[in-house]
Amino acid sequence: MKSRAIVAAAILSSAIVSGGWLMERRGRDAPRDAKSQARLFDEVLQHLRRDYVEKLPDSLLYHRAASGVIEQLHDPHSTFLDPRRLTRLDESTSGHYAGVGIQMDARDSGITVIGALPGTPAERAGIMTGDRIVEIEGRSTHGLTQEEALKSLRGAPGSSVRLVVERPGVAERLPFSLTRAEIAVNPVQNASLLRDGIGYVDLTVFSTTAAADLGRAIDSLRTLGARAMILDLRGDPGGLLDQGVGVADLFLDPGQKIVTTRGRTADENRTLADDAPQRFAGMPLVVLTDSGTASASEIVAGALQDHDRALVVGTSTYGKGSAQRVFRLEDGAVKLTTALWYTPSGRSINRPRPKRAGEDSADDAASPDSNPRPRFRTDAGRTVLGGGGIVPDVEVATRATLPADRALQAALGAKVRLFRDVMVDYAISLKASGAVPDEQFTVTPAMRAELYRRLAARSVTVPRAVYDSAAPLVTRALGSQIARYVFGPRAEAARTLRGDPTITKAVELLAGVDSPTALLGRAKAR
Repeated sequence: MKSRAIVAAAILSSAIVSGGWLMERRGRDAPRDAKSQARLFDEVLQHLRRDYVEKLPDSLLYHRAASGVIEQLHDPHSTFLDPRRLTRLDESTSGHYAGVGIQMDARDSGITVIGALPGTPAERAGIMTGDRIVEIEGRSTHGLTQEEALKSLRGAPGSSVRLVVERPGVAERLPFSLTRAEIAVNPVQNASLLRDGIGYVDLTVFSTTAAADLGRAIDSLRTLGARAMILDLRGDPGGLLDQGVGVADLFLDPGQKIVTTRGRTADENRTLADDAPQRFAGMPLVVLTDSGTASASEIVAGALQDHDRALVVGTSTYGKGSAQRVFRLEDGAVKLTTALWYTPSGRSINRPRPKRAGEDSADDAASPDSNPRPRFRTDAGRTVLGGGGIVPDVEVATRATLPADRALQAALGAKVRLFRDVMVDYAISLKASGAVPDEQFTVTPAMRAELYRRLAARSVTVPRAVYDSAAPLVTRALGSQIARYVFGPRAEAARTLRGDPTITKAVELLAGVDSPTALLGRAKAR
């Protein structure tokens, strides 16, 4: 019944967009003004109300019609938001939500704690990495998805939630009663000092405090002796435009352009520029990017590249060069693309989308990979490429998938998730036994052999030759899980950094340089 209702609503939304093929044929070719189109909508709606085989509530018809109109724009960034989706958007852009502060991983055996955020109810209550939450409010967590578990843990500030936890090395189950509170998620999830006085900051999202939190993180690293900086924007989906401008503002001089927006209305056509002295003048800076670097992240990377303030290292960015506004409605909101973004040199960040079947050729743009990219000049006269996204100054390919790795993945097939679960169980058992006392541990052949034994015990059958050939992949994956569940997320992040080829290249480029100009010169020479 539900599926038929959805189909009926889809017919309604299609009629709104297409011009109404349900109308009588004699009027099909006649020009239609706005009033006749409105009558068309009303007539289709009346037929659905009166004649459709099932009775459909008006709320469903109107919501589906609104969604259908926006879907027909074929713009992945414009959408109708019901109240639930609007709440999620507000949480992601503000960085605040009401809950207990648990980072988790949903698995078949329950919810496993990755970490408790500092200063949150979970940390104060003593929730630890590796704890397995087996009950929430008396309900078993077995089979819950991560979204379902998160929903159960969130609620009004001041309300309580009861948990039952299994802890490695502790025989009895542990009960907890946590009082929910406002949780502020720091967009800087990792700030550390690497070798040779090089600081590293991972900015994960451009929420309301991104610029301020990044500034504080860099200040703290400089106090520890950082003379150069790596700003990691890989996988950062962006967020708020003003925070993108604020982050770029930290590194640019007053009056330097950051981004230009162009849209249909006067208030969407503007140029945003730096309005404060830069806080970190003269500090060599590398910005890391990849295909997951999007939106406000691309504004920052493009502005710093165009002004020769930073060296961009990694792979090309996503190409999400459009601005959206959220228009709040009585029951939800509509998020619409209202402008496109351009870097200071005039490059469009927006990556042209591929042609869709049935669209007019005038509406399509060729893939940037099929035509030569347009060339632009930075302040210092360096050539940078347009055509969508930000192309790095120094390309470092992502880690290649070796034939041995693909063979292991093929052998695992649908049991890849179970493979991960077995690794997590093994890591938790190592924590319980205290067998890994040092964060600098090495994954030994004996550890890989024990993991293989545990896989066989869970009916995960992989030819031993295939498993052994993929030893480097198994070592990285197992080492990451052990670091996470024995020592916590920070230890896992540190281990990941040590084996990251893009970080290695950035450190190599920054070694010994004392200015942004020297950094750019070194990259050009190499």
